[in-house]
Amino acid sequence: MFDVEFPVRSPEVLAPVIGQDRVDNLIATGDYARSELLGRRVVSINSTASGGGVAEMLPVLLAYVAGVDVGCDWLVLEGNSEFFEITKRLHHRLHGERGDGGPLGEHEREVFEEVAHQNQDDAQRLLAPGDVVLLHDPQPAGLAKWLHESKVPLIWRCHIGVDARNEYTKQGWDFLRPLLAPYIDQYVFTRREYAPDWVPNERLHVIKPSLDPFAPKNRELADNHVQAILQHIGILRSADSEQIGDHAPVERVADIVSEGPAPTADAQMVVQVSRWDPLKDMAGVMRGFLADPGCADARLVLAGPDVSSVSDDPEGQVVLAEVIKEWEGLAESDRRRIQIVCFPMDDPEENAFMVNALQRHAAIVVQKSLKEGFGLTVTEAMLKGRPVVASAVGGIVDQIRDGVDGILIQDPRDPAELGRALSSLLGDPTAANKMGQEAKAAVVSQFLPDSSLNQWGKALDSAMKPTAD
Repeated sequence: MFDVEFPVRSPEVLAPVIGQDRVDNLIATGDYARSELLGRRVVSINSTASGGGVAEMLPVLLAYVAGVDVGCDWLVLEGNSEFFEITKRLHHRLHGERGDGGPLGEHEREVFEEVAHQNQDDAQRLLAPGDVVLLHDPQPAGLAKWLHESKVPLIWRCHIGVDARNEYTKQGWDFLRPLLAPYIDQYVFTRREYAPDWVPNERLHVIKPSLDPFAPKNRELADNHVQAILQHIGILRSADSEQIGDHAPVERVADIVSEGPAPTADAQMVVQVSRWDPLKDMAGVMRGFLADPGCADARLVLAGPDVSSVSDDPEGQVVLAEVIKEWEGLAESDRRRIQIVCFPMDDPEENAFMVNALQRHAAIVVQKSLKEGFGLTVTEAMLKGRPVVASAVGGIVDQIRDGVDGILIQDPRDPAELGRALSSLLGDPTAANKMGQEAKAAVVSQFLPDSSLNQWGKALDSAMKPTAD
């Protein structure tokens, strides 16, 4: 286990975006939390410092927590390849999917417990008496018993889930229940429907994820800087040399699978940015894009992380290879319209600027997930004023108002429906721009850090109060 550094950011910087009243309310929440903690810290534990939504959200929230003088820390649990194969299997089961079809039995639970045991010495060294601990997602669940016995107030934050229950979700929750239920003080889910029936209602909190408008992935970029970044990394055709600017340094290039010259800056671009995960259905985006003649003049970019850099996702390399194989089987004319992009992860800030530039340049951002706890990339694109076409699954239905600030695809497995939605927006830039502006306003009102941190204050308050066994 190791700790991860994060910036400290005063909530006052949010005032031009959310207004001073909301900033003052957040500061008051911090004052109350600090008085209740009495010098103790709030410590988050997850399984990776880079790649994926949790690793992106944590430094944002922690930066503002530290900015109101509440002590906090971020620890990353380390595991072996078998452990991460099991956690990926569990990820699929909690989404109602079979995944690799492997078992979730006593041996797998023993692996969880063994990984937890291997991290305990570091945890004991890095945690202080009285700290409140937030365990994020299933990976650190094996630590719950030991932390509970150490008299640590515990919150389990589950970022994944699905509304409907089936045999696979039952297997997932049956696996986790003995690791969590006897020990957790408070539970946090993105939607109430995601919580299993054994979670007590009085200990359940619903908190929507949020993003930081000033983070490198979201901050404003001038059009010339956007183009310069995309030209430098190879997504757009290079023109005359342009200076990217000190505020958006990009030195590395992306690993791009493509055929023929890169598009020019004036080409309409459809973009999906996500992990190489079968539930994100990158190949399905490709099929939908090619399914409608209204997309014939546009270009598609499927972008994700360098698969060698995401330690807790052993499936990434397989999924990427499958997408490339399907692309290779397309007609040459179709291959020339599609780029498969892997962004380097060596420098998280540099990676964030690359994603930022790509989302800002997009005519449409897609999130065609088959299952989705909450679409962080949906919120990112909406904040940038981009119209989003996304699947009507999970938390995405809480983010997009169909026909107002985006288009919801009712059947994410139907390429024709996706193609029609893309074609309609590509053919009507005025309507697309109006959706983008509505989307930006919706994010400012609902999905910025103060909204979720005020709710987190209530969850922390509940966790620190004694509960009857």
